[in-house]
Amino acid sequence: MATDYDAPRKNDDETAESIEALKERGPSKGTSSLDSEDADNPSFDLGGSDLSDVELDVVVLPQQADEFTCVSCFLVRHRSQLSRETDLGPICVECDA
Repeated sequence: MATDYDAPRKNDDETAESIEALKERGPSKGTSSLDSEDADNPSFDLGGSDLSDVELDVVVLPQQADEFTCVSCFLVRHRSQLSRETDLGPICVECDA
């Protein structure tokens, strides 16, 4: 059955509250504090620990002799995950599937 997207969506049966009635009612009781905050930038409590002056030491190892970099996903993988070699370079099993 085809749908007419230009047709009005409200039925005559439905009753809608006026804007004034919604304002008088106030915020719904189910509203949480996350609704009022920006969902992309929630604030987290780290338990009082100030980690701003902590430096992390990370050891980065170069690619080993038994590893390759997949030209499709650019991940460093073990040679056991090599599917095939192309003109561009090696392809891993997951990207070749």
